[in-house]
Amino acid sequence: MTVYVDDAVHLWRGERWAHLMADTLDELHAFASTLGMPRRAFQDRASGAHYDVTAAMRDRAIALGAVAISRHRDRALVHAVIANARRQAGVETR
Repeated sequence: MTVYVDDAVHLWRGERWAHLMADTLDELHAFASTLGMPRRAFQDRASGAHYDVTAAMRDRAIALGAVAISRHRDRALVHAVIANARRQAGVETR
């Protein structure tokens, strides 16, 4: 099982954001909790698979062992992780 964090490529309201993802939802929730994210901050029912984190939090995630991936170079891996977590959450994949 692995936790992934992608490149901080999104710019929104002047801040860079990245996605935190994991092979299982339980692992994602546990890791996000370790980062200090309150549970209510990651109730993303639309995907059930990834949560937005700031670029600073992305750096902390990497320091805690998250694997940095590129959503552009590792697109197949990103989609597989998200699809797996969506299945676990009972959300249909596209």
